[in-house]
Amino acid sequence: MSQLTGTELRRPRVCVLAPTPLLTIEIDPFDPRHPRNDSSTGRPPGDVHLHPGGQGLWVARMAASLGAEVTVCGPFGGEVGPLLITSLTSSNLTVRPVTYLGGNGAYVYDCSSGERRVAAHMVPAQLTRHELDDLYGTVLVEALDADVVSITGADPSHVVPSGFLARLVRDIRASDIPVVTDLSGEAAALVAAQGPSVLKMSHEELISAGLAGDDSLDTLVHAATALLEAGVGAMVVSRASEPALLVTAEGANLVEGPVITPQDHRGAGDSMTAGIAVGLGRGEPINQAVRLGAAAGALNVTRRGLGTGRREHIERFASLIDVKPLAPDEAGAASAPVQQGKV
Repeated sequence: MSQLTGTELRRPRVCVLAPTPLLTIEIDPFDPRHPRNDSSTGRPPGDVHLHPGGQGLWVARMAASLGAEVTVCGPFGGEVGPLLITSLTSSNLTVRPVTYLGGNGAYVYDCSSGERRVAAHMVPAQLTRHELDDLYGTVLVEALDADVVSITGADPSHVVPSGFLARLVRDIRASDIPVVTDLSGEAAALVAAQGPSVLKMSHEELISAGLAGDDSLDTLVHAATALLEAGVGAMVVSRASEPALLVTAEGANLVEGPVITPQDHRGAGDSMTAGIAVGLGRGEPINQAVRLGAAAGALNVTRRGLGTGRREHIERFASLIDVKPLAPDEAGAASAPVQQGKV
């Protein structure tokens, strides 16, 4: 298993496509122990936190935490774009920005009451034809110089079309660069046919897309197997608090580890995607990469801050993750080997 020892692990080059980077602003509850919180001032007490957000940026932050050399490609513009670039570069991420006249989105979360409430949401604009062309070229060039590429979806999905993602995966895989994708809906279906090394989806996303009728193991394994037959190298199905599934040509596996009480469940899936990408970028087999991903996702939920974690803790926790083949009676005939593309 991959653990930090006296010898430093190889530092992979990870290219991350972040289709919809955004800024998140959080207003925390009043804490009388904090030196800045003085109720005598008459001002609303509490801390304000600014973070770069969006699925791609959370993947990038965790990959960097795991020691990868990370390059983020995405559209950055408007008032928010320059703030995001400054924040990312100060976190030792390389940013390859594409000019974005519409401007990035943002969320303001008011948590001052103890409940998380969306106080404001600025939706990003759809990329123009020329912006999409620039983004495509930027990602493709960076990808061909990387050890592994991570591709996530846009939110909302119309900002970057699903066909754009599918074409990008096809061209990157033509050069035999591993591609780890975390997608849903139409994007997942289109990309699956282009041979991504890994496609990660949640069980809810499989059901919502009509690929699975329920959340039983047998049904989920059948759905994952169908996506393998479509061209996916390996399927990872997250199942909320239940053990994730890894389905490959050799069969279906449960990904099990110690039970953890979550501080914040958000970002677990993106951290898992990052860990898998870093593992494959190091040249590890898929089972080992998924162990690292599961450890990153598990420890991320114990923290405040999405896509964050200490590398040493994650590497050591990965040794406690077990990728265990499903018994035939647990997943039915779907656990039998199938033909698939390369991981």
